[in-house]
Amino acid sequence: MNAHNHQLHSKLTTGGLLVTLGIIYGDIGTSPLYVMKSIIGANIINSELILGGLSCILWTLTLQTTLKYVIITLNADNHGEGGIFSLYSLVKKTKIKWLIVPAIIGGSLLLAEGIITPPISVSSAVEGLLIFKPDIPTIPIVIAILFFLFTIQQFGAKIVTKFFSPVMLIWFSMLGILGILQITKNLEVLKAINPYYAYKLLTSDASGHGFFILGAVFLCTTGAESLYSDMGHCGRKNIRISWIFVKSMLVLNYFGQGAYLLQHNGSTLAKLNDYNPNPFYLIMADWFQPIGIIVATLAAIIASQALISGSFTLINEAMRLNFWPKVKIDYPTNVKGQLYIPSINWLLFIGCVGIILYFKESKYMEHAYGLSIILGMMMTTTLLNFYLVMKRVKWYFIAPIITLYFTIEVSFLIANITKFMDGGYVTLIIAILLIGIMSTWFLAKKISKSYTKIVKINDYKKVLAELSLDLSIPKYATHLVYMTNSTRSDEIEEKVMYSILQKRPKRADIYWFIHVNVLNEPYKKEYKVTKIIEDDIYRVDFYLGFREPPKINLMFKEVLIDMVKNGEVDITSRYESLNKNHIIGDFKFVLSEKFLSNDSDLTFFEKVIMNTYFLFKKFSLSEEKGFGLDSSSVKIEQFPLVLHAPENIEMHRIKGDRSI
Repeated sequence: MNAHNHQLHSKLTTGGLLVTLGIIYGDIGTSPLYVMKSIIGANIINSELILGGLSCILWTLTLQTTLKYVIITLNADNHGEGGIFSLYSLVKKTKIKWLIVPAIIGGSLLLAEGIITPPISVSSAVEGLLIFKPDIPTIPIVIAILFFLFTIQQFGAKIVTKFFSPVMLIWFSMLGILGILQITKNLEVLKAINPYYAYKLLTSDASGHGFFILGAVFLCTTGAESLYSDMGHCGRKNIRISWIFVKSMLVLNYFGQGAYLLQHNGSTLAKLNDYNPNPFYLIMADWFQPIGIIVATLAAIIASQALISGSFTLINEAMRLNFWPKVKIDYPTNVKGQLYIPSINWLLFIGCVGIILYFKESKYMEHAYGLSIILGMMMTTTLLNFYLVMKRVKWYFIAPIITLYFTIEVSFLIANITKFMDGGYVTLIIAILLIGIMSTWFLAKKISKSYTKIVKINDYKKVLAELSLDLSIPKYATHLVYMTNSTRSDEIEEKVMYSILQKRPKRADIYWFIHVNVLNEPYKKEYKVTKIIEDDIYRVDFYLGFREPPKINLMFKEVLIDMVKNGEVDITSRYESLNKNHIIGDFKFVLSEKFLSNDSDLTFFEKVIMNTYFLFKKFSLSEEKGFGLDSSSVKIEQFPLVLHAPENIEMHRIKGDRSI
């Protein structure tokens, strides 16, 4: 674990608590904007609905968010990092292959959440303006805010995040104060602390909802995954302590909205306000509403920022785990872990605009919200189960915990299924597309690897040593470097040997083979050098964390500097005039680019996977850019990928001449 992460996880500081407020609570913290409004809907306000709904919210935040994520799941840290891919990297050690399924599904659903959260949060906040001007067009305002937010991503969020913590501190304080002011006017609302009221509502159809009201209640815990995903930025202790404050403020505000609504028994939200029937704004004094709208909008923007940054991190991890095509990554600041992925940024923006134009109002977006998130939570629960088993936690502890959350999350899933036809299908379609991309890329890489022929380097040591001294062959480079996928230091792909010896004999003074090992931990940069033939053949193995960018050009230079310093290798040019002037020799990287051979005999499934893979590859980052290499020193060679090549082609020679 790097020093920064170690400090985060070992120390509880005021600064750490403030940073935590500004980074991870945006999504769950803006839930009061729409949860109570969604629970009531068009129903007549009555005490059973209000008290039951509040009781459901309180115990959902307690069981689902506090117990599952804050207390249990945060223990599953991968060297200080969290999130579903970090969790998958941990449970991979169990060697259970099918666990990749919940990992890919969960990651795709989280990305889909990144498309729906910004529109619903910002729309809910901006719609507060309808109280003052009912005919104001909110859609252009929401799109303009999101366009600004996505545009500034390329400059990094370092400057913007300085304002996040104070704004969120103001936001949560505002939530709590508004709630307390209403609760003191009607203490009857405190009855909702009793879980009986939740049970009574869920088992009764008197409200017109009954059990299926859980679909609306679930919205109060939609940001729970972020508490785990962003653990590396904030630290476990800071999250756990700050959550006490955040949860208290959220509960106070929900109960405050409930206390206000209990005073309007028999009415409906539409009667309370024709233009924006949102109890969140109705509990505010008239003079305070403009201030409340501004603060709510800022909080919604922060919630959106958190989801965008989380999406960048998720895609970066997916690429390192071979779940996603290589795409361009920028590092706008020196802050550890902060990155910007242009293609994902603008795809998210297009998706957000599509959601806004399709649903138009936040009340309709609520229908699309929840179904994909609960499925994602179920994937995390699945992986968490195997993590607990891997950690040898006693079965009598695992069984009740997993049973409890299986029951809770299946209940939420059943309740959210009712949203499918009302808009839930939108985020599920997005998630299915993302699952398709991740699955195709992973399977294609697996198929390609299974048909890659590996040979022993020892079988070629003699010919390589002789080749480097063969003056009859023009020198290709002083240092010839190949990237290899072979995990063993004594093996190499057959195509590499073919490239050196046959495709065009490449004489070099020193041959280098470089391999990148992606580790199951997030931040680590180590390397190992294997001397195959002194001053002739070397292999360098890099061991990089799954969140470390593979900047091979820079890292290889560091290796060479270290080796020269230790007297392990002489990298000066072997040309006489350059050598006597101590000029460093030239380096040439050779990368292989595969194409599907016409000789391949594919099954239907393989044909679909591989053709789709090569289609994606056309739009992905080139190999040299993916490895951070200088294109001026890189040679790309095309190699056919032959799958199921026929073993024998029966042909018969005809004796004698046959004239045409």
